[in-house]
Amino acid sequence: MKTIVQTMRVPFLILPPTCVVVGVACAYRLGVSISAVDVVLILLGALLAHISVNMLNEYQDYRSGLDSCTIRTPFSGGSGALPSQPEAANAVLLGALATLVGVAAIGFWFALRVPAILPLGALGGVIILTYTRQINRSPWMCLIAPGLSFGLLMVLGTTLVLAERIDTATILAALVPFFLVNNLLLLNQFPDLEADAAHGRKHFPIQYGIAASVRMYRVLSFATAGVIVLAVGRGDWPLWSLLALLPWTLTLVSAKGASEYGKTIGQQPQFMAMNVVATVVTPLVLGVTLFLG
Repeated sequence: MKTIVQTMRVPFLILPPTCVVVGVACAYRLGVSISAVDVVLILLGALLAHISVNMLNEYQDYRSGLDSCTIRTPFSGGSGALPSQPEAANAVLLGALATLVGVAAIGFWFALRVPAILPLGALGGVIILTYTRQINRSPWMCLIAPGLSFGLLMVLGTTLVLAERIDTATILAALVPFFLVNNLLLLNQFPDLEADAAHGRKHFPIQYGIAASVRMYRVLSFATAGVIVLAVGRGDWPLWSLLALLPWTLTLVSAKGASEYGKTIGQQPQFMAMNVVATVVTPLVLGVTLFLG
């Protein structure tokens, strides 16, 4: 049981609730009546989806031998649970599939009322099943898949279920976690670059190198700030939403650390920690200001 829980990567499960908060806030601003039961089910589905991809990734990395080669940090390299207790591998696989079935069940329940949610749910399922073995072999798909899952699918999906429509303000809100979560996974790939390359992965840092990856990190970071300023300037979000720029500034510090330390950034966990804080707190502040504004 301890191994199964470790492969869920529980400390990272704070990200789905953050994205759901943004989606609920966008639905609230559309003036609909929000059902607490619906919110709980959406949150449960988001958590199960994250748990499923985490467990499947842990299982497949263990089977490929990658888990035995990575240098683990608090933010990268896997949990190390299965190399320590390999007899739990089948249980972890079963857990990954069971949670995926749970996600599908919740998705179909909502699709009975809002059929438009089906394409989003199907795309999410494909990403979960193909992330480790297929998506990680495509530099650009691997770059955008995390943000697509947590940003666009979770935020837009939440608003669509609750309000049965989305608007420009919602699309702009979804772009904030889209850019940030892409950067979260991009930076976390730096310490594992050599081990990933040796096991057939071909993500962005492997294909284009550390220098280009740092430039991409900066592009995505400033795109986040640009969206916040644009949405407030257009009047889609309240002026208070500019407060989201405060935690966003931590990405600038992480970018500096990535540029200075490159693939050894895992030995400087403060920069990776700031990246995590920015990714979680920036959308959270945005969500709160959308409620209050």
